[in-house]
Amino acid sequence: LVGFALETNDEENYAKGKLEKKNLDLVVLNSLNDAGAGFKSDTNKITIFNKALEKTVFELKPKTEVAKDICEAILKII
Repeated sequence: LVGFALETNDEENYAKGKLEKKNLDLVVLNSLNDAGAGFKSDTNKITIFNKALEKTVFELKPKTEVAKDICEAILKII
């Protein structure tokens, strides 16, 4: 089960809290604080946390590549 978190304050802690509270396998954190990321852009920058609270930070890239990163993270856990 994968969840998404869009946060502006204390982003990582809120994302990890959502992961644990909702018993997710992964949570994808989107930050509105990163330039070039968010809804008004063709690029995004994400961080993915797994159940062990290990994080993987991805660089700013086109959203099509972000989608591939998310799919690859899912494939690693199934």
